[in-house]
Amino acid sequence: MATSISALPIAKNRPIFEDLVTQALNYAKSLGASDAASEVSEAQGLAVSVRKGKVETVEQTRDRSLSITVFAGQRRGSASTSDFSTAALQQTVEAAWHIARYTAEDPAAGLPDADLLAIGVKNNLQLHHAWAVSPEAASELAISAERAALDTDKRITNTDGASVDTHEGHFILGNTRGFLDGYAYSRHGLSVAPIAGRGKSMQRDDWYTSSRHADHLADPQAVGRYAAERALSRLSARRIRTGHFPVLFEAPLALGLLGALTHATSGGAIYRQSSFLVDALGKAILPSHIDVKENPFIKGAMGSSPFDEEGVRTAKRELVTGGVLEGYFLSSYTARKLGMQTTGNAGGSHNLFLTSRRTKRTDDFQAMLRKMGTGLLVTELIGQGVNYLTGDYSRGAFGYWVENGEIQHAVEEITIAGNLKDMFRQIVAIGADTINRGSKSTGSILIEQMSIAGI
Repeated sequence: MATSISALPIAKNRPIFEDLVTQALNYAKSLGASDAASEVSEAQGLAVSVRKGKVETVEQTRDRSLSITVFAGQRRGSASTSDFSTAALQQTVEAAWHIARYTAEDPAAGLPDADLLAIGVKNNLQLHHAWAVSPEAASELAISAERAALDTDKRITNTDGASVDTHEGHFILGNTRGFLDGYAYSRHGLSVAPIAGRGKSMQRDDWYTSSRHADHLADPQAVGRYAAERALSRLSARRIRTGHFPVLFEAPLALGLLGALTHATSGGAIYRQSSFLVDALGKAILPSHIDVKENPFIKGAMGSSPFDEEGVRTAKRELVTGGVLEGYFLSSYTARKLGMQTTGNAGGSHNLFLTSRRTKRTDDFQAMLRKMGTGLLVTELIGQGVNYLTGDYSRGAFGYWVENGEIQHAVEEITIAGNLKDMFRQIVAIGADTINRGSKSTGSILIEQMSIAGI
């Protein structure tokens, strides 16, 4: 019988990893590098999928890596290896040094300034909770979720399966400006995808739960039942007429709008002039009742971290205040390209919250439907269809037609379109039905009007 994956020897390996990073940095300096940064990491995971009550796949992964970036002035080179031997380490550093010596100069290249590094910062964010689950136990959880979905209603006739996954790892990051630190992390999840109906009248939906701590995952049977209810509600979907109507983005999809804002305000998009929000700093891009805040220090949250991928200290900050854009997401490199200072966002954002000052505790999902009155509730988006240079937005969609605040029927084979500049400005309300996934949180978002292409 298979057993659970043994826990990573994190406490034992931390000093070994610190020594490997230090060796890599010292060797880079001995070759003539002006600066260097190195990271050593290892991770392991288990993923189990089931369908119709039977195990389909069991995948166990384990990997490790040593990476090095060296600088020859403003020339930069990088290389990596999974071999931690002294010979492999030296060969990897030499490969990076060779690249750095012959690559073109980049005025923005270089390590973060030493005073920005998270040297001596304590990490009490509780980001690691190992889950010693065996493949058998993981399979039973997935089967339980799938069975609950199938037992919800006779119209649930099939499934695309259910899955359970667990992942943990740790790393040490260091550079030649005095930074040497790292931490352990974990993430776990369960998902199920039931199918409702038969023949040409079939609909699929899904639901999942995820957390750094397995004890904080939602009950598998509750996940299965809710996924089934979502699939059932899609039966007998039909198209609607073309026109301009209010659109309510269900909370899980509303996160995508926050993601679009994050992408458009990333340093890379700004310095490349490939964002519709170029030159928007200090200007109103959202209604005055909207705020966007970033908080990297929430214990156990997916987007928490004491420092970014360069070792720069993270910080609480307001990205949007009263609708006005207050900052970008910058690494050291993108900050230099823009003549600014890094915001500690090398690697992405940390725990973003999109909120409205108008939201009341009573503004649940039903209240948001009533606020919309008549319009389209969107619960699924299909395809990409976002041009971040112009802001043009066009997506295939599935949802529900709403009249007088009540859902009338499901809607399929439609396209919703607009421009993100207009969509952002036309946010009427944000619901209290807040959902958190990954590093982003928001409630459902009501847009005043969008173009809907139907029949």
